[in-house]
Amino acid sequence: MGLPAGFCAMAMPAGTTIQAWGNVSYDLAATPNTKRPDVTVQIAAGTFHSLALKNTGKVDAWGNNQFGQLTIPDRVKRGFTISIAAGNVHSLALMGNGTVTAWGPSGGVYGDYGQCDVPSDLRRVRAIAAGAIHSLALRRDGTVVAWGANMAGQCDVPQDLNNVVAIAGGMYHSVALKSDGTVVAWGNNDWGQTTVPDGLTDVVAIAAGGNHSVALKKDGTVVSWGTYGLAQFGVPEGLTDVVAIATGDYHTIALKSDGTVVAWGFDSAGQCDVPIGVNGVMAIAAHGNYSMALSNGAQPKSNPAHKAVLSSGR
Repeated sequence: MGLPAGFCAMAMPAGTTIQAWGNVSYDLAATPNTKRPDVTVQIAAGTFHSLALKNTGKVDAWGNNQFGQLTIPDRVKRGFTISIAAGNVHSLALMGNGTVTAWGPSGGVYGDYGQCDVPSDLRRVRAIAAGAIHSLALRRDGTVVAWGANMAGQCDVPQDLNNVVAIAGGMYHSVALKSDGTVVAWGNNDWGQTTVPDGLTDVVAIAAGGNHSVALKKDGTVVSWGTYGLAQFGVPEGLTDVVAIATGDYHTIALKSDGTVVAWGFDSAGQCDVPIGVNGVMAIAAHGNYSMALSNGAQPKSNPAHKAVLSSGR
């Protein structure tokens, strides 16, 4: 997702603010807020680390560095990054030349599932996504490459999959959006997370959580499936005007066209309790039990974004 999942492109603001809520251990709330000319244009959330992409092509990282997920490689420091993604304990950067760089656990240490072992022949990439312990890349020809943990088939990309325009990685499953607005999913299906609803079309963005998947339709409505009967499956009644979506392990957040955020699902750490004052939002991200918002600082008259009242699903 041409744009990465959870990313909404907007005009460059005069200044940007990153806010985080939920389980913000390891100083996840201590975000590197910036002002012009070095402003943030994209954010990504790992389990206990976060990434921010600047308009200069540089990457910031903060949080837990137990596995080296904050140790930005020299190649990324020297180059120009155009997109970022974060898994449980690894980080990804899509470079301006169409190649991918990954960092985090490696060398067979604990936490190394090969998610940082970018295929040596991977070129001409247009989008990236990180699952919990696997990685995905979308080539410019509309095909998908996956690497890392494959215990549930999350890296077994369907052989006939093509014309893909967006990708998303969940805990043990993967999701792809095709140019015709349909969705394909593969990997673990214990909770129905890869059973795409019959007749689902007109999709413009996708996201993959722990055991659920989410699609944003071109009419601004949201469809969710997986995690049978639990709260993250049920889309809030009457939710419309959505422009971006993101998922944590067991929760979902949505960005509305008015710059406010709605969240729903398992709220164990307050990840669905959108703080008052989260307004003027341009992009969202989520992982584990926390949520993030990138704001331009605009303040509307009121902020209705709170934990949503759930319906039985859609």
